[in-house]
Amino acid sequence: MAAYDAICFDLDSTLCEPSRDAGTLLERTFDRAGVDRFCTPADLRAAVPSLSTTETDREFYEHLFAEVATRANVDPGVSSTLANRYLELRDPTAVQFKPGAEAALEYARERGRVGLITNGGRETQTKKLRALDIEDAFDVRVFTEPSAGIYPKPDTAPFERALSSLEAAPDRAIHVGDSLHADVAGANAMGIDSAWIDTGHGRSTAHEPTYELASLETFERIV
Repeated sequence: MAAYDAICFDLDSTLCEPSRDAGTLLERTFDRAGVDRFCTPADLRAAVPSLSTTETDREFYEHLFAEVATRANVDPGVSSTLANRYLELRDPTAVQFKPGAEAALEYARERGRVGLITNGGRETQTKKLRALDIEDAFDVRVFTEPSAGIYPKPDTAPFERALSSLEAAPDRAIHVGDSLHADVAGANAMGIDSAWIDTGHGRSTAHEPTYELASLETFERIV
């Protein structure tokens, strides 16, 4: 069992997940937009790694729906309407802990300094943290802020910001997340150990994590 000076966590699909069904939300989005449904939540997840960096949630979802529409041979011009309807229906506070997440976070805090590195904007992600009552559970919180030079993982900037604030060397830190593309690849590029939470979507990249967990319920075994 390794000992680390700093433990960092991703937020979405790692510490928390929506308490509302993703398929239902997407169906309501298409219904309200008056557009025939051409994708599933899995299609949206698959398209995320190919997106360019955006500054706001609205830009992100407009680019996301445009990308998925293009892949489905649908006019990407519907993306603006879909993004607007999706954001109207989405509730960032409708989140719940993933299995074992609350206990893992408590355990990490007992072990030393803890950071949050999330590919989400400050405003939206802070609403989730408040809903879970963990806004103050981290020694540092790093959000995606391109205007401040903090680009989404796997860019090294968010990891560098977190380690600097936590005063931890890369070889004395670990990052925990659900994305091989963002979390594991970014940690690997920094020389940080990584723990990948397998959420059942399969391996889409060749990036190899230091540890692989079925859920955070077994987190104590690695730290």
